[in-house]
Amino acid sequence: METAPTRLQQLLAFYEEDPADPFTVYAIATEYRSAGNQPQAWLYYQELLNKHPDYVGTYYHAGKLLAEQGDAQHAEQVYRKGLLVARKAGQMHAASELQGALNQLLGLDYEDD
Repeated sequence: METAPTRLQQLLAFYEEDPADPFTVYAIATEYRSAGNQPQAWLYYQELLNKHPDYVGTYYHAGKLLAEQGDAQHAEQVYRKGLLVARKAGQMHAASELQGALNQLLGLDYEDD
């Protein structure tokens, strides 16, 4: 009896059919990240950053992954680039989330007392 393919297996099959679809690449990166496979997730985030630089959703999650790995300098670069891309695309909610992540990374997320 065959078992049903996992979501990751399905996504990888979609990727083989159409490797140029940024949503599939993003979904694969997300699946690897949620499974705790950061190196594999980063490979797919890098692919998005290089081949689909206008895919706004990449920047927040790629930056978070870098920050979690202790690469604050690279995370900051990714967040800042993402801010530019999001603003250019008119995606203000994404820009706000990126700004918040950048502020947190830089220690600027203090609360007024």
